[in-house]
Amino acid sequence: MSTANPTHRAHLTIAELCAELGVARSTFYDWRAAKKAPRCIKLPNGELRIRRTDLENWLDSLQVAA
Repeated sequence: MSTANPTHRAHLTIAELCAELGVARSTFYDWRAAKKAPRCIKLPNGELRIRRTDLENWLDSLQVAA
């Protein structure tokens, strides 16, 4: 079931990820250094992208049972 939503791109830039989560870029890089960030794709030009599915799986893994 795929719903095309232009505000939800399949691959996010670091800036888009940080804006969506409301965190600073430095926080993302701190998480990445600690191996606690969502999985990233490194493009041939060195830029990083995060698949939306990886972001959502990562967020699901952070849920705490009520």
